[in-house]
Amino acid sequence: MKNSLLYIIPVVAIIAVGCNADSEAGTIMTVNGPVKAKNTGIWLTHEHILVDFIGADSITPSRYNRLAVILKTLPFLKEAKQLGCGTFVECTPAYLGRDPLLLKALSDSTGLNIITNTGYYGAVNNKYIPSSAFQKTAEDLSSIWTEEWEKGIENTGIKPGFIKIAVNRDTLSQFHSTLVRAAALTHLKTGLTIASHTGPAIPAFQQVEILKKEGVSPEAFIWVHALNEKDISKLAEAASSGVWISLDNLNDNNAEEIISVMQLLKAKGFLNKVLISHDAGWYDPAKENGGDFRGFSTMFLKLIPMMKQEGFTGEEIEQVFITNPSAAYSVRIRKI
Repeated sequence: MKNSLLYIIPVVAIIAVGCNADSEAGTIMTVNGPVKAKNTGIWLTHEHILVDFIGADSITPSRYNRLAVILKTLPFLKEAKQLGCGTFVECTPAYLGRDPLLLKALSDSTGLNIITNTGYYGAVNNKYIPSSAFQKTAEDLSSIWTEEWEKGIENTGIKPGFIKIAVNRDTLSQFHSTLVRAAALTHLKTGLTIASHTGPAIPAFQQVEILKKEGVSPEAFIWVHALNEKDISKLAEAASSGVWISLDNLNDNNAEEIISVMQLLKAKGFLNKVLISHDAGWYDPAKENGGDFRGFSTMFLKLIPMMKQEGFTGEEIEQVFITNPSAAYSVRIRKI
């Protein structure tokens, strides 16, 4: 891997790692407990370590060896740390491979702030929703998620740092509307930000309306996979209401597209609502040795240098990679 100072110095020169984020950003919750948001450095806001696609009715920790996952993934996390990453948001939800103890071990080994989540993933026609959930009310689901915040996840004592939900790409179903309402109720009890796997604008705006009906500000909502909506005016409209716009599928082939979207949002005055990440990884228990693992370096080695070449200032780059995410993921109740 490219860990030498030849690759690290250009990134550090662009962003003063460890510089102060918004002083009002508050606290984030990591797998090792609370951390002041102003001390969180550069963020990767949407990534994965382990994902198991077998489905909620079949998933079990016995399908993988935790040590094997650590050995496979640790070099990629160490590379991200050496390139300047301070905080890593692990977005794998319950019933898809969430493993708080695995994440704590990796955090302890790398020094990264790692954040896990609570919530349920309703996309892919509810394949990753436990059968017991379909008869529950929004209040019931919120109680489950809130208990993870109050007592820790699965008797580990490790608390979630945000709420992860997911909906299908078309109009919201009744059950997915229940998931969103449950997330709203949980936010009002915990202050955890809601990150929703969404995609196009229609379900994004439907979710925002449900949150508002529950008294939750759109500032508590991260529109995950917003790059799937090609009408930039929709992204700007959401950002104008307070929604966080997550451009989270960065890879070596689409850096130019992401920069173009950032430039358009910057021109409209909404660079302060942008989040960037790779949606990369991950160890898949169904594949030999976990399968191919895509690392987390493109943001550092390609995107950030390109942003500087395209005229983004150091302050604007700091805004996107330090200030915005530390504010977005800060634990605080956001009411209308």
